[in-house]
Amino acid sequence: MTETVIPGLHHVTAISGAPQENIDFYIKTLGQRLVKKTVNFDDPGTYHLYYGDAVGSPGTILTFFPFVDAGPGRAGEGMASAVAYGLPLAGLDRWMDCFADAAIDFDGPFTRYSERMIAVTDPHGLRIELIEPATAGPSDADDTGFHSVTLWLQEIDATARLLTEQFGYVEAGHEVSEDGERTRFQSPGHARGSAIDLLRSDKASIGRQGAGSIHHIAFRAESDEIQKHWQDRLRGAGMDVTPVIDRQYFNAIYFREPGGVLFEIATDPPGFAVDEPVETMGSALMLPPQYEGQRERIEQILPPVRIHNQ
Repeated sequence: MTETVIPGLHHVTAISGAPQENIDFYIKTLGQRLVKKTVNFDDPGTYHLYYGDAVGSPGTILTFFPFVDAGPGRAGEGMASAVAYGLPLAGLDRWMDCFADAAIDFDGPFTRYSERMIAVTDPHGLRIELIEPATAGPSDADDTGFHSVTLWLQEIDATARLLTEQFGYVEAGHEVSEDGERTRFQSPGHARGSAIDLLRSDKASIGRQGAGSIHHIAFRAESDEIQKHWQDRLRGAGMDVTPVIDRQYFNAIYFREPGGVLFEIATDPPGFAVDEPVETMGSALMLPPQYEGQRERIEQILPPVRIHNQ
């Protein structure tokens, strides 16, 4: 097949505490749509909640494994430490007003790579950044999709080579601030979630998975054929890549990048409307076929949640 590049993020998956607090924040405060309420396919006693735009487009999806009794997580080296949403031009002031009206604390505004931004922490400690472009960008870089993620690494060189030599990203900026030394890499197409920031910091922090931490980040493959291309290419580059795993709404492959962050490459199809109409996505508990026979037991185990009008 012809040479291709990774266009950007497909989704980001994090861990949270109690699911109702998570739902309240992402629907009521951040205005996201719950596009899928299902279970962790590897642990069906736990929800897997997916938030995104109205139709669950790749590049808009933030997902959570919510555990009622989850201990606090902490970002550190070898982990993704923040996820950022893109805003329309001049959209930051509206969000600052909304947070102020709701008495929600936020950091900023401050500037990164000439882009104005703020940061807010969700109820369980996940850092969410909102970034306004310095100039008008592509039509799909709106306030429903990702801007970037930050990877906190001990050394960035090997990860930078993966992004540039394998994924087709280009270095797009370098800054030093009180947070540390940050280098940005950008996919040429500038689609949703096309920027990755690699952060090297001297701050002491031992990372720990738990509530408020990011579990993995997933990049887009537009088709199964393209995903197979990446699987073969990465294996050829020495990466330990899993077989294809059926996740119902996409097919997935996984590997650890050199800095320790768990990467996934997920296909765009079949999408989140494969098992329920777009109009009602997120309203009912959807189970993969292998768990449908256990529905009664699973529904008894899962804590009840209220879904707000979307």
